[in-house]
Amino acid sequence: MQEIELGSVQERFADLIWENEPIGSGELVKLCSDKFGWKKPTTYTVLRKLCEKGLFLNNDGVVTSVISKENFYSKRSEQIVAESYGGSLPSFVAAFISRKKLKPEEAAEIQKMIEKYCE
Repeated sequence: MQEIELGSVQERFADLIWENEPIGSGELVKLCSDKFGWKKPTTYTVLRKLCEKGLFLNNDGVVTSVISKENFYSKRSEQIVAESYGGSLPSFVAAFISRKKLKPEEAAEIQKMIEKYCE
């Protein structure tokens, strides 16, 4: 997946699409009006930009994702670790838990994930 940068408005819009896809563009206009107070041209402008970035498709008035929400945020997390922590996942985790203590159930869940994905 290529690196796709989204501003906060585009990210909120993308989340709305992911939560409702496949969604007709007319329904998307209505949702954006209700949720963001946007007019029709604003919705279509932001949608066009995200389609140009390769995140979504608007095919015959039906909007669907090219990249799933999970894949998008997974790749974004990898980029943060690479750029901010020199690619070191342990450094990222250490920085995260130094400011936010884990609950025992969170630690157990993380331990299960580690065990599942270890070679």
